[in-house]
Amino acid sequence: MPLCSQYPGQVTKSSKDAPELRAIAVLEWTGDAGSPKASRLVPVAVLDQGRILADQLQDGGVYMARPEPLALAGEVEYELQQNGAPIGLFDIKNSGQEQGSWVGYGAWKPLPVPKPKPSMDEVARSRIDEEDSDRPVLHRKHSSDGGTNGGDSGSTAPAPATDPDRPTLHKKDSSDSSSDSSKTSTASAPPADPDKPTLHKKDSSDSTGTGSASGSAPPDDPDRPVLKKNQKKPEDIGHVESLPDVTDPDRPRLKRGQSTGNGLDVLPTLMGMPAEMQQTVAVSDSRTRPEHPWTYSWANPDDEAKLKSALEEMARDALGLNPPPPAPKRATAQHPTRKAAKPLPPPEPPALLGEQFRVFELAYGSGATLVLTAHTDGPLAQQKFVTLIVQPDLYGNILVLLKSLTDGAHLDETPRMRLVDAVDALADNRGELLFELRGATQRQFALYRVLRGQAERLFVTASGAFGSERGE
Repeated sequence: MPLCSQYPGQVTKSSKDAPELRAIAVLEWTGDAGSPKASRLVPVAVLDQGRILADQLQDGGVYMARPEPLALAGEVEYELQQNGAPIGLFDIKNSGQEQGSWVGYGAWKPLPVPKPKPSMDEVARSRIDEEDSDRPVLHRKHSSDGGTNGGDSGSTAPAPATDPDRPTLHKKDSSDSSSDSSKTSTASAPPADPDKPTLHKKDSSDSTGTGSASGSAPPDDPDRPVLKKNQKKPEDIGHVESLPDVTDPDRPRLKRGQSTGNGLDVLPTLMGMPAEMQQTVAVSDSRTRPEHPWTYSWANPDDEAKLKSALEEMARDALGLNPPPPAPKRATAQHPTRKAAKPLPPPEPPALLGEQFRVFELAYGSGATLVLTAHTDGPLAQQKFVTLIVQPDLYGNILVLLKSLTDGAHLDETPRMRLVDAVDALADNRGELLFELRGATQRQFALYRVLRGQAERLFVTASGAFGSERGE
């Protein structure tokens, strides 16, 4: 009873406590950035902060699908990011299904350019220009007692000097209120211009349309254009009359005619997986968050080159590109007069195709996270693919966090990992690595969090078909 007596009424939930949504997607396009020839947006994940931590990330391809998912609803705007920096905007116009997966179509727009603030020199210069300008300025009229109209009558501010050439406005004299017949003027009126147009009041007799105007109306010009209302043509629609023995009012009827729908705003243009396709991260958030670049600043620029060479050597070993070490030679007695043969220079290391090397700082003050992906040459069925995620320790040694190795014959079992970029998926100022897991005929997107010396898979989407891969 005491608890019930203290109940004030219905408790409403504050809007500040409402869960916020943040969508992560990947924009794929061909052509130039900013003006692509063809593009599509693939939803990856939706952050629903109203759920528990384990279920915060939902699959963007099926989250609240009615029938299209919420991440691809019309007029949704995404911010395109590259290495954490915004590079443009993408507005969703319409969506559709490709190979059973939802994708969005829209337009790439440039970022809005903020208006530059004027500097102190420009402000001072504009004030000087206004003071020296010949533009007339309106002032209040000063009364005879030294004050201004509507102001303090006791003001002793001196009245400004009058300009004899300045035009003045005069009130209409009371004698001017008489009729036009009683008006007299001491000054001679200028001669009337016969070609000057004059305005005449409409005669009361013209209101009925039968009377004649006081002045003769000019004849109609046959060549004068005339505005006409657009007359809508009758639609050629045929319908079936109701049958006498049918009493169901909800019975559907077939009609013939033109469709009233406008169709799709943007037609699907990017199909399949072309070799020249590019990818970038797209983020749609209800809140405006500060920019967070993922670039790592090296204390010594030479360290980056050394670590890259070490990663390339590890990738060649994993792909089997390095030749086996030569067998040890037997020790033989050397002739005293014979010179020792010069050792041959080491051969050039084999090239890594499709090499992608990136260095990230996934959190403020954290160390460097290095990612390298590459593959071998040859047909797709004979290629080998490797992905390495490493971090250097305090002594410069490489700590391998993740190593993925597969070949073209086993892509359905172990897909290849293609790095897209780093993105803040959980809106906590910490970046996750976004990879595309591409198989033989299907693909997924996965988010990996690097923390405490481990690369853990945080989220993976459902598999979707994309068709055959061309050019590789």
